[in-house]
Amino acid sequence: MAAKRKKKAKRKATKRKGAKRKATKRKATKRKATKRKATKRKGAKKKKATKRKATKRKAKKKKATKRKAAKPKVTKKKKAAKKKPAKKKAKKKSKRKPNPAFMRPLQPDALLAAVVGSKPLPRTEVTKQLWHYIRKNGLQDSVNRRMINADANLKAIFNGKSQVSMFEMTKLVSRHMA
Repeated sequence: MAAKRKKKAKRKATKRKGAKRKATKRKATKRKATKRKATKRKGAKKKKATKRKATKRKAKKKKATKRKAAKPKVTKKKKAAKKKPAKKKAKKKSKRKPNPAFMRPLQPDALLAAVVGSKPLPRTEVTKQLWHYIRKNGLQDSVNRRMINADANLKAIFNGKSQVSMFEMTKLVSRHMA
């Protein structure tokens, strides 16, 4: 009989534990539900707040544009009277000056004079005149544009070479200037 009583007592205890568990589950679900509602409320409040901020920003922009349009033009005298703190002025970039050695006129020899002319010219002008001659006579290679095909006048300047690169050309031409 004592065994039966113990079994009954265990059953009652388990029923109580089950009831407690159910009660705690109910409370937990209620808590979750209230948390969900609270977060929804917070989200709604945040949305409203961001909408308000956005409308305030728009209003500020409109006011600023109106102020700019309504500002009277300030004369130079008034500007001088205000005197804001002096800002460092950016230095104006001067144009790049060529090296005077390139600009010094040099006398071309007889072979080069046949192409460029007999007047003394700076190196830069000699190069320009050479390119003008090359393009006029179609001496630039059609496949490799960097190469120049020499005709009778240029062959004498290029030391007998029939084809020269444009970089080598200036080197060879400089030998014919004094």
